Amino acid sequence: MISLLINSKKRIVAFITVVVSFVANGQTEDIPTNFVFGTPIANTEYTVVDSSQPYTEQLGYGFDFNTSKNVQFHHNGFSIDRAPVYFSVMKPEGNYKVKIDFEGAESATTIILKAESRRLMLDTIIGPNTTFSKSVMINVRTPKIIGGGEITLKDRELTYLNWDRKLTLEFLGTAKVRAIQVTPIPKITSIFLAGDSTVTDQDLEPWASWGQFISRYLTDRVVVSNYAYSGASLSSFKVSRRLEKIGSLLTKGDYLLIEFGHNDQKQKGENDGPWLNYTKLLVEFVNTAREKGAIPVLLTLVQRRYFGEDGKLNDTHGEYPDAVRSVAKKMNVPLIDLTKITTMLYESWGDDRSRKAFVQYPANTFPGQNTALEDNTHFNAFGANEIALCVIQEIKRQGLPLEVFLKHTIPAYNPEFPNDISQWTLPLSNRFEPTKPDGN
Repeated sequence: MISLLINSKKRIVAFITVVVSFVANGQTEDIPTNFVFGTPIANTEYTVVDSSQPYTEQLGYGFDFNTSKNVQFHHNGFSIDRAPVYFSVMKPEGNYKVKIDFEGAESATTIILKAESRRLMLDTIIGPNTTFSKSVMINVRTPKIIGGGEITLKDRELTYLNWDRKLTLEFLGTAKVRAIQVTPIPKITSIFLAGDSTVTDQDLEPWASWGQFISRYLTDRVVVSNYAYSGASLSSFKVSRRLEKIGSLLTKGDYLLIEFGHNDQKQKGENDGPWLNYTKLLVEFVNTAREKGAIPVLLTLVQRRYFGEDGKLNDTHGEYPDAVRSVAKKMNVPLIDLTKITTMLYESWGDDRSRKAFVQYPANTFPGQNTALEDNTHFNAFGANEIALCVIQEIKRQGLPLEVFLKHTIPAYNPEFPNDISQWTLPLSNRFEPTKPDGN
């Protein structure tokens, strides 16, 4: 059973100031929003927060998802009695630099920060009595498309944190949070992600995908905008107008990472198949990026975890990876061969150890989960992070232009010698879904 780190402490708390402005359409103005927790900082324009109350739209910010009771205030910030603590700020669509000041305790303390739909931004340890400031880049978006119309969202996406009118931070560490500064950044290089359930920001535990972990390894000179969704194929991604949305936002020097195939191979129409509509659409996605001066990167699809009796992975993707490789070669597009890399990764773990990277848990491991979870496609957080490391390492190995945005502290990674789940310490979020994502 996975511990949810729950206790019964409660606090009655209230905010004392509000700095939220509204424009005619009901959204907040695109201006910096700064908060200091505890005692004020002299000669600064912070909203002072010395107690807490739940987020409301009328207030415009606050502790979200019934976690205000988990907060303990100090003169130099707030700490977490019970993880996690969510803090949300109403913000319009755009990219934001979020600078957070942390205060360490008398012993070493952890800093763990997720944003929006569980995008991992920070996971580090600071020494005793240490102050630490860090800026992260967060994309906030809505379904609206420049020029009119909207992305078609699936019903289950309507409640996802990625699609509300807020910028949400999730704190799980033990360090105090002293101050938060939220500043809009109109111009910054963006990495757009187009893909399926193995790429998307999975909103709920225990599901996870590599797209929501790569932010952890990037500097604040770039932002990730992940438009992937569960069950997506190239054609449905286009029909739902997500490619159109990305195209409306792409600017020169941006990147578009494209990984599809799990759901495309289930399509059985006359023009379906790896060398017909799938190839045609890959070309269209690549051209969408290039028409805006952006840089496309193709990724072959990650493997499914199906082992044969010989201990080798069974192929379930047919000629779809070859189709991606062919388009990449013909159009001179950078290629990250995740099919090849994840084959190496899973076989390095072997049948039993590889299970620990996927959503495979006995019944009653999570709230509302009455039956065992036996998924060979979708990753848990540990597995998703390993795939993200594979992507990052391949960017470094090939010397792709994206390398300039990688943190210098990233250790070398070799899928032939992957990490073990015993080394994984990231706490779980407390929002769960026992039903597997769309797609397989």
